[in-house]
Amino acid sequence: MSGKALVLDANILIRAVLGKRVRELILENTGSVKFFAPDVAYAEARKYLPALLKKRGVDAAAAMTVLDQMERIVQPIDAELYVAMQQQALQRIAVRDADDWPVLACAMTLGCPVWTEDKDFFGTGVPTWTTDRVTVYFS
Repeated sequence: MSGKALVLDANILIRAVLGKRVRELILENTGSVKFFAPDVAYAEARKYLPALLKKRGVDAAAAMTVLDQMERIVQPIDAELYVAMQQQALQRIAVRDADDWPVLACAMTLGCPVWTEDKDFFGTGVPTWTTDRVTVYFS
């Protein structure tokens, strides 16, 4: 892939909904970075956000609208586009968390880094950025 791109994990999508910093970083960099997330990352965010929102006393409908709007910026990737990399991704990450294979497979398919707070991605052979360091990638 030419130009800069990142594959986001579900935890980054959730942070984009719950807070300002991640959402602002994404919005500030949409002109120079392409953002992607596997379809299952959106499904996972939709699964876990309602309980998190309730716990924080946040209006779920408004917050879920933010997630829906993120899909215009962070392009969802259908499984059919990354499933060919499933076995290679599992070989690299299954020891830590096999459920993370779609994010890794997307990054391997697209040839770009992962943005996550999940340390399971470190050592998989794919560059991995955390929120406190991702601005280095953006610059």
